[in-house]
Amino acid sequence: MKYSIIVPIYNGEQWLKRCVDSVLRQEIPDWELLLIDDGSTDNSLSIAEQYAATDSRIHALHQENSGQFFARETGIRHAAGEWLLFLDCDDF
Repeated sequence: MKYSIIVPIYNGEQWLKRCVDSVLRQEIPDWELLLIDDGSTDNSLSIAEQYAATDSRIHALHQENSGQFFARETGIRHAAGEWLLFLDCDDF
């Protein structure tokens, strides 16, 4: 069973590392993390891309600013998991 964890991000650089690190500490064995940058003007996309470059389970996607709903929808379209989970970038 694979879990897809979808995180929409808009200017969340101050929280993003804490969020991703908390997912990395989970004991769930089979997951992917989809970080959806929704047109951030801070370093959120760069942070997401750094994590994606170091862990094949993490995917960084970018779209023009469209809002959280559409960022989640983008994550759903790219999800490979049987189960979907949603986090906000300030969750941990």
